[in-house]
Formats: sequence, C-alpha cells, structure tokens
Amino acid sequence: MIIVHYAHRLPADYDLGALRRWLKERGTVWDAVPALYFKAFLLREAGRFGAIANNFSSLYLWQQDKAFRDWLVRGGYKVVTDVVGRAGIETYVALDAFRGRGSDACFLYRDDIAIPLDADLTAAFAEEIERARDCAAHGDIVAAVVGLDPQNWKFVRVLLSEDEPGASARGTAHQIAHLSCPLL
Repeated sequence: MIIVHYAHRLPADYDLGALRRWLKERGTVWDAVPALYFKAFLLREAGRFGAIANNFSSLYLWQQDKAFRDWLVRGGYKVVTDVVGRAGIETYVALDAFRGRGSDACFLYRDDIAIPLDADLTAAFAEEIERARDCAAHGDIVAAVVGLDPQNWKFVRVLLSEDEPGASARGTAHQIAHLSCPLL
C-alpha cells in the first residue's frame, strides 16, 4: 500500500462553495477506481479548526504503487493541475491500515511523528501498527492508517473520523468534502 498526499494553498477570496460543488461532482468519478482503498477530498478553511489559510488537498490510500503510477502516467493529475496548478506530491509506504467502526467520515487528521535517531526501528514499526489498530477500535473512526517516510524518518498517522476536532485532537484537521472509498 502507498499513501499519497498533495495540497494547494488557495487565495483568501477563493470561492470555497464552488470548490465544494466541484469536489462532489469530481468525487463520484473515484467511487469505483480499482486498487484504491480511499481518496479523501480535503478542505481547510482559514479560521476553522486551526487553519490559517484556505487549502485544498487530496489524500489517497492506494492498494499498490503501480495503481498510483498508472494514475500519474495516464494523466490523472492533469485534472488537478488544470484547475489549481501543480503541487509536490508526498508519498509514504503504508505500514498498515485498519477499517474502523465509524461509517461517515467528516474529518481527516494527519499527524507526522519524527522517529528518534536511536529508535529500535523494528519495535517502532510494530508499536505504530498496533497504535493504528487500537485507534480503529474507537467508535468514531472510519479508518486508521500509518505510513512511513523513510527519507525523513517519520511516521504519518492518518485517521478518518466522524467527529469534529476536539481539544485533544492531534495533528492537522481537514474537513472531508467528499470521500471515495471503493475498497474501504
């Protein structure tokens, strides 16, 4: 599995209502994509849930890297670049993913955790996988995923949740404008 995330900062006066409508329309195209666990169409609005600027992003959990490659090679990213330009695409090796008991994800939380230089990597990987499994057991969680960035030695924790961010929420909260989840 591979996690893919890209983000676009938007102008302060960008019409988020029009963007939401476009994402819902565009989102249905992804509802039956093979080899895709999910694609979350994400928004951050300035002044809400800790956002200091408007932002649009997409986060994917692909079943295999070839599916991501095929999407790129066949021009899948062109739809995005035609509308909001080209952003860097972050990619992570997914260590594991778990389906939760929640049913309607409204928020995605992403938390990046540095791996200490002297960490026992095998133990750290096992602990993160178990942590994701435990997170998925909470009633409001739709999915819990943990990825690895081996270039920068950090974990990327991703939670799809029914609940709005509370005071104890970790990481960056994104509103889910649309969630396509063909294999979830």
